[in-house]
This record gives sequence, structure tokens and C-alpha cells, in this order.
Amino acid sequence: MKVIVAEDQGMLRGALSALLDLEDDIEVVAQAEDGRQALEQIERLRPDICVMDIEMPHMSGLDVAEKLKERGHACKVVILTTFSRSGYFQRAMKAGVRGFLLKDSPIDELGAALRTVHKGGRAVSPELALSFFESENPLSEREREVLRLAAEGLSAGDIAGRLYLSAGTVRNYLSEAIQKLEAKNRIDAIGIAEKNGWL
Repeated sequence: MKVIVAEDQGMLRGALSALLDLEDDIEVVAQAEDGRQALEQIERLRPDICVMDIEMPHMSGLDVAEKLKERGHACKVVILTTFSRSGYFQRAMKAGVRGFLLKDSPIDELGAALRTVHKGGRAVSPELALSFFESENPLSEREREVLRLAAEGLSAGDIAGRLYLSAGTVRNYLSEAIQKLEAKNRIDAIGIAEKNGWL
């Protein structure tokens, strides 16, 4: 498989390319130091996969992935990152990124991931997938607490007494939770939160 490595840190880019080149079935056809250069090389060299950092000058790895998807390009994108932010992960999945791995993964794990992606699969670091699913819950700890007590049938006044808050503050937490869950009322909000395992 033909691979391009896009990473703005020169030493890391060189090391990554050299290590991947040692694999029998992987050929690094180019290196890019920023997103714009990566996009140009992908258009020109038509690699199978581009291994990209997220944070790069001119265009981020996610910008490049979105452009490739827009253009219907066949090159698959594998993101290598130090960031486990769920926002990045969600955006990457929407942009059709096939791999999302942490930079401190062992090189054989990266090689295996590239083979999986090349065959049409998807490769995501378990830590990244876990942090994404954990952070998908839009409710704060306090909002969950208030909703849990509301689910037990307590009134705003009772909840306020239990949590040492004012009834007004409890109503604010409830209305925040209702808004975040796009629910019609507190009963609806409790149902949505329970169904998603957010309580």
C-alpha cells in the first residue's frame, strides 16, 4: 500500500516514515509538513492512505479529511494524535476518517491499523473510543443528580432540601437538562437520559 505521512514535527515525521518503510507491504511515497502540502500530494500521488496529525499549519488533518470527502477522493485517512478530545473524534468520524490512533501507540499497532484500513475496515484506539463514549453525555454531574431525584418522584422543593440548594437553583438545573436533551418536560428528559444510560 502507498502511504503519505503528514506531520509538522520534522523528527517525528522522519522517524514514522522510516519505521513504516521497514514494513514489507507499506511504501511511504511522500512526507508533508502541513495540511495544504498533504492535500496537494494526495491529489498528485493518489496514495491508498494518508497518516496525518490533527494540529498542523495551514490546514488541520481534519480539514484535509473533510476536503477529501467533499471531493470523493479514494485516499483513506488515518489520524495520529496526542489529543483525545471527543469533539475531534466526532468530527473525524463525520469526515469519513478510517483510523484514529494515539501517537504513543507502538509502531506495530499502527502497521496493523493501516492494514485494517486498507482492507476497508476501521481502526480506533480503545482509549479514544472510550473517552468519546464517556464524554457523549451532555449532562453535568449536578444535572444528573437532580434528574435522578426527579425520577424518584421528588418535587423541586424536596430535591432542594436533599441537595442543600434553593428551589430556584433546582428548577434551573432541571430546565438546563431539559434543554440539553431537547426534551419536552422533565418526564421526557428523565426518559431520554435513562434510555441513553446518562443517569
